[in-house]
Amino acid sequence: MPNRPQVIVFDVNETLSNMGPMGQRFADIGAPAGLAKLWFAILLRDGFALTAAGDNPAFAEVGAEVLRSVLRGVDLNRRLDEAVPYVMSGMLELGVHPDVPHGVRALRDDGYRLVTLTNGATAVAERLFEGAGIRDCFEALLSVEDAPAWKPAASAYRYAADACGVTAEDMLLVAVHPWDIHGAARAGLQTAWVERGGAAYPSYFEVPDITAAGVDGVATALRER
Repeated sequence: MPNRPQVIVFDVNETLSNMGPMGQRFADIGAPAGLAKLWFAILLRDGFALTAAGDNPAFAEVGAEVLRSVLRGVDLNRRLDEAVPYVMSGMLELGVHPDVPHGVRALRDDGYRLVTLTNGATAVAERLFEGAGIRDCFEALLSVEDAPAWKPAASAYRYAADACGVTAEDMLLVAVHPWDIHGAARAGLQTAWVERGGAAYPSYFEVPDITAAGVDGVATALRER
């Protein structure tokens, strides 16, 4: 059985934030709401490709450029240069999933140090947590903007460990994305997969140490170890 982690590291986008309302942002500009998921998937794909090539791109810059491409040819109800910032600003208006506040507080109360590690900007996490009333639960909001590369590159997780003054083995990553779980596991972190949406966990990725339906379930699983 793994040692009790000292630091719980949270992914932010989709793991903590409910990105469902981004579909309405697309609908507001006259685009199909379903394009929101395609946009985010392409954003991650291109960010990963740039990381593999040795770059460390800004999440918002990639997101805006991908958005322009996705919306090109769509019959919008406003100009493209107005539609792009309107959709992108929706990232700052998101809320957390219902299980997040209770789960985060439970982990904090159980004595864990809590931080984030996001491929996005710390400003998004800041607004998200302030709105949910849980900002005080987090010791630090870390972003790959200050790391050598995006997750799931090992250097991103090493950056978080160095920032917290612990070894990788003393950290546990909580994420909804299997690729994030895999990267963290290969970097030596313990892992907890938050299973949202009912999708099966891919067999080609490292198996998570914990699987839970929400952040509150991660807290429960750690108590039961």
